[in-house]
Amino acid sequence: INGLVLGSIYGLIAIGYTMVYGIVGMINFAHGDIFMIGGFIALIAFLILVSIGLTAIPVILLLVLMVAMAITALYGWTVECIAYRPLRQWLAPMLSAIGMSFVLSNFAQVAQGARVKPVPPVITGGYTLFESDGFVVRLSNIQIIVVVTTVVLLAIFSWLVARTRLGRDMRACEQDQTMAALLGVDVDRTISMTFVIGAALAAVAGMMYLLYYGLVDFFMGFIAGI
Repeated sequence: INGLVLGSIYGLIAIGYTMVYGIVGMINFAHGDIFMIGGFIALIAFLILVSIGLTAIPVILLLVLMVAMAITALYGWTVECIAYRPLRQWLAPMLSAIGMSFVLSNFAQVAQGARVKPVPPVITGGYTLFESDGFVVRLSNIQIIVVVTTVVLLAIFSWLVARTRLGRDMRACEQDQTMAALLGVDVDRTISMTFVIGAALAAVAGMMYLLYYGLVDFFMGFIAGI
């Protein structure tokens, strides 16, 4: 059960790596730190909503998810525009990606502090699968939510790549960017949207990590990236 839940979180992070590598042929070393940024934004948004008096947990979580995805997607787009687009034709983007990883992790450390940021359990409860000699195997509600969320998002992402114009543009850029551009595909826009979607999914992973483990820190993106 724990392996499936952790694998679901890693799966959401891995989509961003796979999308960028498939189209640009470059490993986005900063993507783990985008996941970390998503976790911090989810925590900050959660605390703000609670402080202004919202008490309905489903509403809070939905708003937190939307805010985290939007702001983290903006981070992903900014990183692509600043660090990758000007250097796309050379080996330099790989070095630039490593540099952006350090920039983002140190930015979070300076802005939020180096201490672990805990949050009290938001989603509680669960089900006992079996019990024997005092050993209890439980399936918690947050574990169910993490796995179901991942499966739904993977299904939506698969449909996006296989059935939409943006998905066709992505697959065209993956095969041959020059020919795709000659046939009317906006390569820069397609690559930027790839970073945006990958960052938004990383934000979901960051929020799931926060809800499941109850903490975030500036170093968790590096560990996830490795």
